[in-house]
Amino acid sequence: MNYLSTRGHPDRKRFCEILLEGLAPDGGLYLPEHYPQVDTATLAKWRDLPYAELAFEILSLYIDDIPPADLKAICAKTYTHEVFGSEEIVPLRELEDGVYLEALSNGPTLAFKDMAMQLLGNLFEYELARRGAELNILGATSGDTGSAAEYAMRGKKGVRVFMTSPDGRMSPFQQAQMFSLQDENIHNIAITGVFDDCQDIVKAVSNDLGFKRKYRIGTVNSINWARLLAQVVYYFAGYFQATAGNDKPVSFTVPSGNFGNVCAGHVARMMGLPIHTLVVATNENDVLDEFFRTGIYRVRAAADTHETSSPSMDISKASNFERFVFDLVGRDAGKLRSLFVDELGSQARFDLSGEPAFKQAAERFGFKSSRSTHADRLATIRDTEKRFATLVDPHTADGLKAAREHLTPGVPMVVLETALPIKFAATLVEALGHEPARPARFEGIEALPKRVVKLPADVEAVKAYIAQNCD
Repeated sequence: MNYLSTRGHPDRKRFCEILLEGLAPDGGLYLPEHYPQVDTATLAKWRDLPYAELAFEILSLYIDDIPPADLKAICAKTYTHEVFGSEEIVPLRELEDGVYLEALSNGPTLAFKDMAMQLLGNLFEYELARRGAELNILGATSGDTGSAAEYAMRGKKGVRVFMTSPDGRMSPFQQAQMFSLQDENIHNIAITGVFDDCQDIVKAVSNDLGFKRKYRIGTVNSINWARLLAQVVYYFAGYFQATAGNDKPVSFTVPSGNFGNVCAGHVARMMGLPIHTLVVATNENDVLDEFFRTGIYRVRAAADTHETSSPSMDISKASNFERFVFDLVGRDAGKLRSLFVDELGSQARFDLSGEPAFKQAAERFGFKSSRSTHADRLATIRDTEKRFATLVDPHTADGLKAAREHLTPGVPMVVLETALPIKFAATLVEALGHEPARPARFEGIEALPKRVVKLPADVEAVKAYIAQNCD
């Protein structure tokens, strides 16, 4: 399996090359040259596999430069009852008639990002050991990616993590999870700005090829194909649990800011998984909802990015959206470059509303969308506790609201859970009047000593900090 850049760079690379690289040399994102196809016979064969074995089967379709026995061992090491709290790894429960919650938040940091990041940590350690190399990971987080990456990489040989986050824009619990880590290979950088500033810095550093090579810079954000690939697995696992022995289609609703989680659903659908609809659930930062309603993709400046009660989705530049648009425009790299480099670069927007391709977003690719507000989140949290004795975090509440707006009779709707409610305790207290349960291992985490440096939203300042801490 070879991988190409969405922006047309002529090189083709293998999986382990792009695992350590992040962005392509031309600033594009990597995608496989083709999506492997899964037929009904293969689905039947996979239906009853344990999660780790299902992960191995799916990853094997995309990874042919790691010996199968080694890849199988990495999957078995990653997806265990001890790490994720159940044999199913991503247990599914029916909340109401036709609406299901897929639990993705039982890992070490209580968020769905653990599902991919735990695998990524083991893949990095394996490949770096095989090469006798080191890697400095530069990431950006709006809340959950950072802690998931740091918990996956802490203590790993040959790996340092430099994680940027928007200063003051994460919940106290999210900040404490990251900043309380004292491991020498973990570096937290609070950026004066919003998440999009952090993401822009990561991309700018990745595009400085000289600096990237000198300091061996890699990424763990969902611009890294390996992370997105790991997320494809739980769509298959959710499908198998929701269909219980038949081959009827299933829909998924995905709380989305950076488009990585739902892009994994798009990949699963392109492989042949019978997905009827992919519902993109946004908050007040509704860049993606606006596109799927109108065909206009309009990024927002930092001043126009709202601070909301589902903060991990406070994103106005959806990095992984480029992967989907590449497929939407027929994998035409020239067209993709025109949209994402020329038009976004000069006008901060592009308009596909008049093009046939836009209609395919729903008709061929199955996408729909919805938007939620703070009041919607509070109402959904209250309703879910009252009717189902279930607590959900604000992002999952955005998903539940969107799911109910796009139900199709006879088609199960699976809502991907985003995080455990304790990560957003203030909103749960506002909605319900009491704090959600807290796992014992996180008691008093907010009071622990913090290890974090504050920097301006300046690429050179971040590069200087990385250089200083790599010498």
